[in-house]
Amino acid sequence: MVDARRLSLLTAIAEHGSLTAAAETLGMTASAASQQMTRLEQEAGQPLLHRLPRGVRLTAAGSALAERGRTIRRELRAAQADLDSFARLERGTLRLGSFPTASASLLPLALTRFARKHPGTRTGVYSALLAELIDSLHTGETELAMLWDYEWNRITDPALRMTKLLDDPSMLVLPADSELLDRRLRLADLAGQQWIIRADNHPVAEVLRRSCRLAGFEPEISYESHDYQEAQAMVAAGLGIAIAPRLALANRRSDVRLAGFPTGVPAPTRRILLAHMDNRSPTPAALAMIEVLGSVAAKFAGPAPRRGSLGAVPSERGR
Repeated sequence: MVDARRLSLLTAIAEHGSLTAAAETLGMTASAASQQMTRLEQEAGQPLLHRLPRGVRLTAAGSALAERGRTIRRELRAAQADLDSFARLERGTLRLGSFPTASASLLPLALTRFARKHPGTRTGVYSALLAELIDSLHTGETELAMLWDYEWNRITDPALRMTKLLDDPSMLVLPADSELLDRRLRLADLAGQQWIIRADNHPVAEVLRRSCRLAGFEPEISYESHDYQEAQAMVAAGLGIAIAPRLALANRRSDVRLAGFPTGVPAPTRRILLAHMDNRSPTPAALAMIEVLGSVAAKFAGPAPRRGSLGAVPSERGR
């Protein structure tokens, strides 16, 4: 039987590329780590490492065993998170995952309502990228997480149980004095426009490029922004036009206007999802949050503006 602690050491070596660095990570001396690896190779009955002048390289068997170690480590972290959740029930803690546009639109109202109904329960929010949110569910770092996907990148993780909160349509963002506001727009008519996109391979940039290619042109990029407020500011300054999910525009600047997505190609709409692990029953706090988020999402799920026409975005003001 392979020793789990030695397997953890092998996994750390695979990740760090060095026995010494792995030992430091696990709080061991290099000598002790070397002895443990020798014992693990004896247990395995074959070499697991090629010891090189600088660092080490895993054998094929070592790589396969390290991959198993990653899975076991994740399950151990999940087991520890389960135990921690039982211990925290007296204090009533809910761990919720979110992403920036949901955190700036749906989440504030949901947290306010939840706190009002359940003042003894503390909610911790973890904001991250999509892959990190999914991983946080697997490890137990979050119990619930809001996720998103488009038709071409559906989340297919069989370990997750997902409920759709709402559809989030893409909107066209224009300067307040744009002559385009007076027209019924087709995407192909915008081939000569300058476009503002999100930087760093952001999903909304992929949405724009996919849509424009379907309309027969490649978008000409004038500016790459790092958040939606910056994108709106550049639209207002006349550097170009942009698209964004409707939730991302809940805090719209007064010097930009929104229109429904142009016609001529399928309108890209993302699903906003609420997920939890299928093999773990939600705690009472999670069930309460599911109910609150469903109610709040309904307020943001109004009918999308007519495609190609001037539209509006729901606001929390006055609610």
